Amino acid sequence: MIRISDARLDYFLAEDVPYIDLTSEVLGIGDEPGRMEYFSREACVVAGVEEVARLAGLCGCAVESARKSGERIIPDEPIISVNGTAADLHRLWKVGLNLLDHLSAVATKTRAMVDSVHEVNPSCEVLTTRKSMPGCKDLLTEAVMVGGAFPHRLGLSETVLVFDHHMKFMGGFDAFVRQLPEVRCRCIEKKLFVEASPDQARILAQAGVDGIQLDKVSADELGPLVSELREIDPHVTLIAAGGVNPSNAAAYAATGVDGLATTAPFTAKPLDMSVRMQAC
Repeated sequence: MIRISDARLDYFLAEDVPYIDLTSEVLGIGDEPGRMEYFSREACVVAGVEEVARLAGLCGCAVESARKSGERIIPDEPIISVNGTAADLHRLWKVGLNLLDHLSAVATKTRAMVDSVHEVNPSCEVLTTRKSMPGCKDLLTEAVMVGGAFPHRLGLSETVLVFDHHMKFMGGFDAFVRQLPEVRCRCIEKKLFVEASPDQARILAQAGVDGIQLDKVSADELGPLVSELREIDPHVTLIAAGGVNPSNAAAYAATGVDGLATTAPFTAKPLDMSVRMQAC
């Protein structure tokens, strides 16, 4: 789904095994054949399976069986099983486990949010922000997409999204609105979205922006506001942002917005996963 190079995966291995697996060398077990399977002690939506399978190949192991990312599994059900030497299995062990338990946690939390949102509003999408751990964007983006969400904004080069910070450099909100025609002339291939308060949103809808991001507006207040903004411009895209989480996502979706911008999936606690390893 997301392009992740072999070089990136090899970096993960090199970070954990920069030279040798000293323990396997000291014990003299490196060449002994074995089998290892990853499993979860919790029901979850798995993610990162394909990357772990590729890591297995880079370690010299052979994949015996594997589930697909996005599948739901029950506790103790094997996620991926591999064969290899003791040295190769131990080289793969923790790196693979760390990927699986972190990414599956994100995918599981995402899936729960998406399901709750679509139950009340099938047309509303869960959108994850760019407020994720630097250096992990590719893996986290894949995990949230496996969970059924979409990236809200992958970076500054991707979309035009105007915040209050930008307007301060233009003389404030009123000055920004006056300059909108000129801004739109420079924005011919991209949609123009603006984060706004309720009062600002009414003005922006009349001014004809493509989308409005309503930040930290309660679901109770947002419902009537969405109806009002749709009356002004039926085609404006409306996004709820700020404080959207699993406990209130359905309430926000029920207001009729088109999407929910959230950081919540990135804070998922790693799942309780482990491996079963045996000599063959």
